[in-house]
Amino acid sequence: MTRSEVDLEGDGRAGRRALVVAGLLGATGVLLGAFGAHGLKGLLADVSDGATRLEWWDTASRYQLWHALLVSLLALRADRSSAARTGVVLGAVGVLLFSGSLYTMTLTGLRALGAVTPLGGLAFVGAWLCLAWSARAPGPSSAASASG
Repeated sequence: MTRSEVDLEGDGRAGRRALVVAGLLGATGVLLGAFGAHGLKGLLADVSDGATRLEWWDTASRYQLWHALLVSLLALRADRSSAARTGVVLGAVGVLLFSGSLYTMTLTGLRALGAVTPLGGLAFVGAWLCLAWSARAPGPSSAASASG
C-alpha cells in the first residue's frame, strides 16, 4: 500500500500535517504582522522609502494570514484529496516566495527580489484552484451516507 493510498483511507496523517503547516503559517503571520506594526516603524522611520517598505511588510503579513486560512481549509480535505494535499504545498510555497520576498525586500531594500513575488502569487492561485478541485473528492460523510 502506498502512502497516498493510506492517506486516501482517511487515517488523518495528511490532514494533521496540513494543520501543523497552517498553524505555523498563522502564528508566524501574526508575529510578523505585529512586528511590522510596532517594531519596524521605528527602524524604518529614517529610511527614504520607509513608508513603502512598511506597505510591503503589511501586504506580506496579510497574504500570509489569508493563506494560512486557505491551508486550514485544504487540511480538511487532505486525507481524501490529492488536490488538497498539493494545495497545501502550493500554499506554503506561495507564502515562502510571496511573503518571504516582501519581508526580505522590506528589511534589505533589495527591490530585485520583487521578481520572486509573482511566483509566490502563482503558487497562491494554484492553491486556490486545488481547493476548488478537491471538492470533487467525496468527503468523510459521503461514505457513511452511501452505506446508510
